[in-house]
Amino acid sequence: MSHSPIVIAGYAEIPVKFRSGRSAYEYAGQVFDQLLSRTAIPKELIDGLSVSSSLSEGSNPFLAGYMAEALGLQCHWLNLSALGGASSLAGVAAAGAAIQAGRTRLAAVISADAPSTKWGSNYGAYRAEFQAPNGVMGPPAAFGLLMSRYAYQYGDPTEALAKIAVTQRRHALLNENTCDKLRKPISREDYLASRFVAKPLRLLDSVMFCDGANALLVTTEDYARSIGLEKFVRITGYAECSNPNPGDPLLPLTESGFLQLAPRLFEQSGLSPGKIHQLQAYDDFTIAILMQLEHLGFCETGAGAKFVLETDISFSGSLPINTGGGQLSVGQPGLASGGLNLVEAVRQLFGEGGERQVRRAQNALVTGIGMIPYGRSWIISAAMTLEA
Repeated sequence: MSHSPIVIAGYAEIPVKFRSGRSAYEYAGQVFDQLLSRTAIPKELIDGLSVSSSLSEGSNPFLAGYMAEALGLQCHWLNLSALGGASSLAGVAAAGAAIQAGRTRLAAVISADAPSTKWGSNYGAYRAEFQAPNGVMGPPAAFGLLMSRYAYQYGDPTEALAKIAVTQRRHALLNENTCDKLRKPISREDYLASRFVAKPLRLLDSVMFCDGANALLVTTEDYARSIGLEKFVRITGYAECSNPNPGDPLLPLTESGFLQLAPRLFEQSGLSPGKIHQLQAYDDFTIAILMQLEHLGFCETGAGAKFVLETDISFSGSLPINTGGGQLSVGQPGLASGGLNLVEAVRQLFGEGGERQVRRAQNALVTGIGMIPYGRSWIISAAMTLEA
């Protein structure tokens, strides 16, 4: 078992497209080719693979195996990560554990999906019994309900949500991978004028399903150096929480697993919210960012809107948030979306952020969330800290 720190030693990402007409396999092949090109390593050195589950390939229980075949990889370790928007983070964490156990030395973590071209998923669970009869047909309705409850408990967060949406769109305009349909600036007035999708949730509070892919290379620091990889970031902490407080049938809608995982994460990393240089937060909806700021300890519960309004969250600010534009303004490439902000964190820590490079880039906090049950907040919360 190696005691060398686990690192991310390479990344790749291809432009997000709307209705590309391509499959998850095609996207995976393209992003894998870019990963090999960027790192200049022989494919044969990669002996581990983690694949994120895919909405467009939702009916395929053998996705990881077929993906290894499609990419021409012989694997000593193979993993299918199925934690929704936390799949990429969980895949990286699983790769690190497999490396420490001696099952693989160099693992690729690939997330590819094309739900705007092909939808192949059925969420199941209690949706047909409890949600569909009441018209709650998808995530916007669920998050609209969550927004209503949040406003009832803590006050109207509209101005803060507008700031989040506008700031992330500015970031996205500096990102070459942004979906063409989203490549236009928005203002506070544009946000307020955007139509309601599930009142009080507006169109500009929401992501747009797109197609895309991203990839990361995970190994040890020693092995990275031995094969000529000079840039890498260390994984200093990882924690997840699924289905928090399952014995409580009336768990408050505005609570999440981040309340439970945050102390474990910061204990592992030796960091605290005040020491975080950038936050790459999962952002399928604006309210999710506000709640994560509170649950991770950046501010008190209910004070998220005040915190956002009083903090410069731009890439040049005191707490940069989603410096690539996030899913809200780059586009949400299905379940590959969990890797979008993770790749942006690695890019920033590599010092390759270009026009949107953050001023302090020694660490990053990346989050993922996933799955929407009946009558509760999201099921899965995950977070990872990285250091340059």
